[in-house]
Amino acid sequence: MSGMSAEPYWELTFDADGDADATERDALIRGAVSAGLTDLVVFAHGWNNDRPMATALYSRFYAPFPGLVARAPGVRMGYAGVIWPSMRFPGEAVPDFPSAAPEAPPAPPVLDAATREALVRILPCERAVMDRLAELAAEQSEDPVRLEEFVSLVRGLAPAPPHGLAAADAGEDDASYLLTGDARQVCESFAAALDRMGALPPAFLGGALKRLWGGALEVLRQMSYYTMKRRAGVVGEKGLGPALALLAESATGLRVHLAGHSFGARLVSFALRALPDDGTALGGVTLLQGAFSHYAFASRLPFDTGRGGALDGLHRRIRGPLVACHSRHDSALGTLYPLASMMSREDDGILGLDDGRWGAVGHNGIRAVDPSARITLDEALHGALPTEGCVSVDASSVVARGGPPSGAHSDICHEELARVILHAGRVLPAGP
Repeated sequence: MSGMSAEPYWELTFDADGDADATERDALIRGAVSAGLTDLVVFAHGWNNDRPMATALYSRFYAPFPGLVARAPGVRMGYAGVIWPSMRFPGEAVPDFPSAAPEAPPAPPVLDAATREALVRILPCERAVMDRLAELAAEQSEDPVRLEEFVSLVRGLAPAPPHGLAAADAGEDDASYLLTGDARQVCESFAAALDRMGALPPAFLGGALKRLWGGALEVLRQMSYYTMKRRAGVVGEKGLGPALALLAESATGLRVHLAGHSFGARLVSFALRALPDDGTALGGVTLLQGAFSHYAFASRLPFDTGRGGALDGLHRRIRGPLVACHSRHDSALGTLYPLASMMSREDDGILGLDDGRWGAVGHNGIRAVDPSARITLDEALHGALPTEGCVSVDASSVVARGGPPSGAHSDICHEELARVILHAGRVLPAGP
């Protein structure tokens, strides 16, 4: 692809049901064979608005790889980017992408045209429903009936459970925190979380109902993220996993290194469900700020020992390690993600979430898997990265930039993280 920082490069496109663009998939398979590749990195984006933005992310993320791979004699590396239908709320800051810098929020805040169009296209949502949501959000009526109407319309956007896939993701992969309970209480909980993070816009700092409207807009954001989270699992299991199996049949001996950011980390993890227990060509899997349960790979849940996580034991299908990079500066996963998950079981309070039942793998690493190493990024880059099993790498030293509400969630374009992927796949030898 012209202008890509690392070549050869291919893209793999999947629809919301996991169906692959067969032309792209077959081109990758033929290209990997004809080029005599020894290794292939496959990266999956998280929330995102369109293909150009995803491709720009891949180009920036892959930029350090050619120089690093040059240190590994005999390695012929290829690169691939997964394109899947997800969305990012316009206006959220993404480090190193100036065009995505947030604009000053209007007063009062509204659902702008770009956000409405993305929701209609991606969720999907009927345009008439989105127009009504935008009208209610702009009005911010003092009438509680209008708030109830807004929340009710948002609840109507919840996706149906995917057929044939396990619904449970360590007990928190559902939208009941949005679909049940008192609308005012739900909105107040989100408003309080945003206020604590310094992310509640000034226009919502007036009376009680003004504050609740700030929480109501976060309910809509969370519904879109829930939809993307569920979709990522479907695309991984029904799309990427089978594509990798076909690739392994044709390109024997090729080592594949999977990486994913945010919901893309969930996507590549669920791809493991479609791979065989042995004979896999996966050299390593690296999760960057993964937006799914830190108990996903557990055989026994600490709060329900008769059950395991949604991906119980699947890390054993990798020839190398499963690496989860996490950062304490990721407020999207440190506050909003566990709050939403916790509310699905009607627990009280929002304090101490980062160490509790509802945490995300991208905020505090892999939990309840034994053995599972926990090391710093510096240690990972200087020889301490295990050659197999699960390992949580504290990447807070580099994944540190970003403002509210997401914090450093998207601060992933660093050479150090590229090196983690290559060390995990044993492309680069242990050590600096």
